[in-house]
Amino acid sequence: MRRLLAAVLCFTLLFNSCDELQEVVNQLPQTEGVLSSTDIAAGLREALDVGIDKQVTKLTQEDGFFKNELVKIVLPEELQKVDSGLRKIGLGSLADEGLKVLNRAAEDAVKEATPIFVSAVSDITFDDAKNILLGEDNAATSYLTTKTETALYAKFKPVIENSFSKVGADQIWSNLITKYNNIPLTNNVNPDLTDYVTTEALKGVYTMIAVEEKEIRTKVSSRGSDLLKKVFALQD
Repeated sequence: MRRLLAAVLCFTLLFNSCDELQEVVNQLPQTEGVLSSTDIAAGLREALDVGIDKQVTKLTQEDGFFKNELVKIVLPEELQKVDSGLRKIGLGSLADEGLKVLNRAAEDAVKEATPIFVSAVSDITFDDAKNILLGEDNAATSYLTTKTETALYAKFKPVIENSFSKVGADQIWSNLITKYNNIPLTNNVNPDLTDYVTTEALKGVYTMIAVEEKEIRTKVSSRGSDLLKKVFALQD
């Protein structure tokens, strides 16, 4: 049975060294049985689904971005001088609120856009799995980023625009930037905050999925199903 598993995986995964794979398979318990290409692809999809369920949903909570140092949205370089300029004239509280509402918009947007992201996970095939299973700790997340980032951005951006209005970020930043542009001897700024927050929010989503992927890859206790245990035993 172990020889059959090794032969099947050597063919389907197209590994350069079947001897290396045989060594991996020899370490599996005999009760594991043969994992089909469908099983392995399903295991990788499940790992990403778990990441979304356990980690990305945290971003939708109040302060999910703002108090999470891994994904907190900070001001772009162009707006750092706005922040500094406003604080110099006693408007530090307004600057603080401006930063907070950027993160609030991201938190609100992820809440609405997560189903779009979840549907993209189903596109992972076994042909992709051969490059992921024995890859780096974030190989599945990197693959997902490459395959979905452009499409997700297009769907995410209008959600961010709506979120800006919903949390009042558009009014706050319009007021904030107007006040800064009226400060003598400063160069006017007109940043595309929607684009910036959309990009940063997407980075946050991928970052949190990568956190959970690494957990599943490196900690057996994080593999909550028999399928995850069997599939990721191949890369241990």
